[in-house]
Amino acid sequence: MVKGKWAAGICPRNFTWVMKDSFAVSERPGGFAPNHRRVRRQEEIIWLRVQGFDRVISLLPSPHNLHAYDEGELVWAHYPLPTATDPRSVLEDCYTDLRNSLAEGQRVLMHQEELGDRVMGVVAGFLVWSGRLPTNPQAVAMVEHMIGRQMGPAGRELVVVVNGPAPRRAG
Repeated sequence: MVKGKWAAGICPRNFTWVMKDSFAVSERPGGFAPNHRRVRRQEEIIWLRVQGFDRVISLLPSPHNLHAYDEGELVWAHYPLPTATDPRSVLEDCYTDLRNSLAEGQRVLMHQEELGDRVMGVVAGFLVWSGRLPTNPQAVAMVEHMIGRQMGPAGRELVVVVNGPAPRRAG
């Protein structure tokens, strides 16, 4: 049993609320590939449980960490986000799962290796797909503001996969 200051665990790196107290993003618990540490992963999973997270959504291409969520008694979903094929069906399944989880009042953490363009694009796409924001440009701007950096082309491409591009003005 963990005692002392570590009993509450440690917050995952780059943890950011998308929707306060219900939906957050971060880098992969334990850190990304070369910096991944098993002990840190355990501490971050403890923190997620202590903070009341009910569900983890992994966008990793591999099943890394899934066994650790089972051990940490966290429900998880895995939506491997493809880079070489059309991600439409994966995103639709992910968005439906996320919408349903939030509607049930669950606290959800979404991650990939790092909190980068692809996670930002998935989040912005979800905000439009779910009707929380009306346009792709507004969602991109909101996510950039939340994360504190600009979204690159890989993220912007994901925003339009399910929502379509912004309509062009005649002129």
